[in-house]
Amino acid sequence: MGLTLGELADAIDGELQGDPGCVITAVATLQNAGPGAISFLANTNYRKYLERTAASAVILKPEFAQECPTATIVTANPYLAYARAASLIVPPPSSRRGVHPRASIGKDCVIDDTAWIGPNCIVEDNVRIGAGTQLAGGCFIGRDAQVGAGGVLHANVVICHGVSIGERVIIHPGAVIGSDGFGLANENGQWLKVPQLGGVRIGNDVGIGANTSIDRGALDDTVLEDGVKLDNQIQVAHNVHIGAHTAIAGCVGISGSATIGRHCMIGGGAGIVGHLEIADNVTVTGMTMVTKSITTPGVYSSGVPAQENSDWNRNYARFRKLDQLARRLRALERRFDAKE
Repeated sequence: MGLTLGELADAIDGELQGDPGCVITAVATLQNAGPGAISFLANTNYRKYLERTAASAVILKPEFAQECPTATIVTANPYLAYARAASLIVPPPSSRRGVHPRASIGKDCVIDDTAWIGPNCIVEDNVRIGAGTQLAGGCFIGRDAQVGAGGVLHANVVICHGVSIGERVIIHPGAVIGSDGFGLANENGQWLKVPQLGGVRIGNDVGIGANTSIDRGALDDTVLEDGVKLDNQIQVAHNVHIGAHTAIAGCVGISGSATIGRHCMIGGGAGIVGHLEIADNVTVTGMTMVTKSITTPGVYSSGVPAQENSDWNRNYARFRKLDQLARRLRALERRFDAKE
């Protein structure tokens, strides 16, 4: 879909410096863009490509406009502006409607006429699917589940029984929503499964990445509030509660009954132990292990960044002696204080 630079600048609320009649038909990176494409500069690591770009226009901040050899759309938040522009230039594919002949639909289901149920989907009894929602091939929707309007479930998504999903939710391939939580009781050295009787409630405008698992609650529900964004391969255990507009990167593990506040950001590979609380507006950097509640907004980190192997080996050897060194230091301090 082609748009003029003037139309794009108006749509994304940016200041155009260049020909408003120039037609844009594609989006591309600074280094790979050609005529007819628009690019953006949001990360200064890519500034080195700006002066040589062949894009017809670049979305960027005011301080970089003079370095650009082509037309610009100037804005305070280039990444956000680019996201809006890309969705206009490359709109999503048209929605389908109806039920594929190879889909299986259970009894007493309410499926809106504008929804699409793709091939090899299984929809069990008493399921509700809202207007315009798209189920790609191989999806499974368990009994008594609800999927709101405007959603997109990509291939092979599993929604287990009784799960409630809000409107405009996007779920990527292989995600499993509502599997049993990891509830086990020990009886004389053997594990007895604890019934997982709760459900999962997902709000509006939520995004769930590929192969992410969200367990159902043991008694109460696991909850994701409106606007939560989950990356790929995340584990959300039973009875976790994630506040609105929190974003969580790939491979994060969240243990049972943890509560994460609103507008938080959790970096990739982080681990969060169960039964703790994280306040609103907290950022947890990648690979951090959160073992106790965080009550104050801010940025929190743990772990050791990568370093040369020889340095790591020396530092690790010293780390093993840290307690011994601390005891010796305290002894020296006491001797010094006694002399004073």
